[in-house]
Amino acid sequence: QSCHRPAGQRASQEPGSGGLPEGVEYIPTRKKGKNPMKPVGVAWYSLYARTRLGYLFYQRQVKKARERYPHGHSVPQPYCFPGLKILPIPVLSNNYSYLVIDTGSNQAAVIDPSDPLAVQAAIEEEGVILEAIFCTHKHWDHSGGNEALCQKHNSCRVYGSALDAIPQLTNPLADREKVSVGCLTFEALATPGHTVGHMVYALDGGPFGSPPCLFSGDLLFLAGCGEPFEGSPEIMLASLDVAMGLGEDTLLWPGHEYALECLTFASLLELDNAALEQKLQWAVQQRQEKRSTCPSTLGEEQTYNPFLRTHRPELQEALGLWQSSGEDPDAFRARVLKEVRRRKDLYQAT
Repeated sequence: QSCHRPAGQRASQEPGSGGLPEGVEYIPTRKKGKNPMKPVGVAWYSLYARTRLGYLFYQRQVKKARERYPHGHSVPQPYCFPGLKILPIPVLSNNYSYLVIDTGSNQAAVIDPSDPLAVQAAIEEEGVILEAIFCTHKHWDHSGGNEALCQKHNSCRVYGSALDAIPQLTNPLADREKVSVGCLTFEALATPGHTVGHMVYALDGGPFGSPPCLFSGDLLFLAGCGEPFEGSPEIMLASLDVAMGLGEDTLLWPGHEYALECLTFASLLELDNAALEQKLQWAVQQRQEKRSTCPSTLGEEQTYNPFLRTHRPELQEALGLWQSSGEDPDAFRARVLKEVRRRKDLYQAT
């Protein structure tokens, strides 16, 4: 596989979408989403996250995905700089694991190994030594491969938050703690909301002449944001602000391929956003060819991701929200985030 350095892409194909007549309000309808975590209530989430039923459901997901997508749900593109290689591994029906390689020492880390067979195949093809597993959170679609990989790689350590029940966890991490794998340096950032112990991992690209890289798990997607299953809008907003503090050139490597759905939803909120329209056209072409949409950049995300635009007057106006006199700015932004989340939960791309 050849490597590339991400650059802005344009698509020639126009997506089939249109605006709403003046005076007509968008009222979304609820449909069952492809993501099994979307239509859940409190009871189902508790069963999935805290009981063996969740693990059995995950095993069923793996089996079905292997049958339906024997070569993965998307065609990924490896990302290379001298001494660094990032290989997205498409797993399950829309997840991504990431194999991050120090090419000088052949030492590697994997982020969120959902399907151990797919991850192991990538390890063998690259001829690397797996030294570390970084888990963003406890959900099986991000941690289900930990046990099998640890059995195969005796020196491998499992990193994550002690606040989440991460399988096979060997090295609990604190907020802002750094871990080195060869010449790779990862910084763990506590980003609660999706789960109490959710963490994201920032890779220092400096030694390789690369921009920083953010492996965001279920905190942040291209044009989207994870469900706050175990946190409030205020907590999720604070976590998003932590991620955005990494800088606009940071490459975003999300835990799921949700770009087309998220961009289509966002286009219903901001009908006149040129950056959003261009990104949607590009994503339509990418997905028609079953190509991955990863990575984007945090700077790019701020131009079209509604969950990162809670401070923007045009989005606030589109939602019909105005800051009250004396209302704390962050409290207002949390209110905007809550409304975006409510509308997204009611929406499912057709």
